[in-house]
Amino acid sequence: MALLEVKELTKHFGGLTAVGDVSLELNEGELVGLIGPNGAGKTTLFNLLTGVYEPSEGSVTLDGNLLNGKKPYTIASLGLSRTFQNIRLFKNMTVIENVLVGMENKRRSHLLASFLRLPQFYANESDLRQKALALLKIFNLEDKAETLAKNLPYGQQRRLEIVRALATEPKILFLDEPAAGMNPQETAELTGLIRQIKEEFDITIMLIEHDMSLVMDVTERIYVLEYGRLIAEGTPEEIKTNKRVIEAYLGGEA
Repeated sequence: MALLEVKELTKHFGGLTAVGDVSLELNEGELVGLIGPNGAGKTTLFNLLTGVYEPSEGSVTLDGNLLNGKKPYTIASLGLSRTFQNIRLFKNMTVIENVLVGMENKRRSHLLASFLRLPQFYANESDLRQKALALLKIFNLEDKAETLAKNLPYGQQRRLEIVRALATEPKILFLDEPAAGMNPQETAELTGLIRQIKEEFDITIMLIEHDMSLVMDVTERIYVLEYGRLIAEGTPEEIKTNKRVIEAYLGGEA
């Protein structure tokens, strides 16, 4: 059974069908791309999978758990985490505080222990802080731990958002246009970072991205959306030569 199963997923906004009859699967350890022209419904699909939107029809199942009707925080606790097209950090919190927010569901302290600041409260807080620092070290952000998130360069803010998503210990990580706004050097570093995440954390990754060289370079399979519907699925080599994709996504002729 696939780790994530999406069956005939549909979302209507009034008379508009933003996502129509989409079925796809993600298996453990895969790195899968999701591409399509602007307005194809890619982010809407991510929003459906992560509980931001409720599907009009169809189902989403993560590791045997039906996600329909569940809140985003519940879906995150079940193992599905994401980044956003527009960076959504807590800008006035420090780097390590942002990561600790991602670890919120790992806090074990009883309410009374937290209120009275008993030893087990401090032990748990110390343990989480050490885990957060270890994550930041992997992504070369350890020396920025006490820096306000808003004071990081753009590329490091993108990196921090990925670290915060990983702090939830997800089974699947959705990356929504992580290279948006990056210069070529930052994009090259991101490519290596995505490979590193897959190797070190042994998780499934689904990537929305307009930088086709990045997508073709790191993914194993690619799904293609057009007007909210899947028009192709295959390996990067198969997608490169797919007539429908060339016409719809690249705007050319096969």
